[in-house]
Amino acid sequence: MAADSSTAEPRTPLSRERVLAAAVALADEHGIEAVSMRRLGQELGVEAMSLYNHVANKEDLLTGMADAIVSEMPVAEDGPDWRATLRQHVLDARDVLLRHEWAPKVIEGRKDLTPTMLQHYDGVVGIFLRAGFSADLTHHAVHVLGSRALGFTQELFDDSGSEMSDPEVAALMMQQMAAAYPNLGALIAGGDPHKEDDSILGDGCDSQFEFEFTLDLILDGLERLRLAEQS
Repeated sequence: MAADSSTAEPRTPLSRERVLAAAVALADEHGIEAVSMRRLGQELGVEAMSLYNHVANKEDLLTGMADAIVSEMPVAEDGPDWRATLRQHVLDARDVLLRHEWAPKVIEGRKDLTPTMLQHYDGVVGIFLRAGFSADLTHHAVHVLGSRALGFTQELFDDSGSEMSDPEVAALMMQQMAAAYPNLGALIAGGDPHKEDDSILGDGCDSQFEFEFTLDLILDGLERLRLAEQS
């Protein structure tokens, strides 16, 4: 017997928000490479062409996904120490990115800052200004923070997925590097093996230790400049 269409459960209407949420979920589960208009349409149970009523193209989809992630980042409440406030703000943003490991490359691939990203940076600027930074020093501070304000670091090199990801191959290549580049070899040999990541050239993993170490150096340096400016 055919199902009574009058009692069939209505399909949830397609919307930009629903498309972006499905794209983010797809990237979280299978990686950003899995996100295509065709695959996304399959996930939503619609033809791929239907998606173009809500996103203009693949780049618009990626921009919307980046905005969806940035909008998850909470704004830290002001406290007596601006450094602690900003540090928490940045680390909260980083926690969001750690849940969406594909997101940093998508965010840094955007040609322009979107209103959502500008809103995030506006919050960062507000922390500086309320702490007594001049507009000029705040301008420099935001540039120094760069992508760290969004919770990630743009590494010098990214060898993730290369032969260096194999520990045995990496060890052999490090031995060869030490012979050819003695200063780098000495630096690598003197690293702390207990740290999460001791790569000096960047291996794409953007380790938590190195991220917080650099962030604290930046914040302490900016505090010295703030005090010097006010003296």
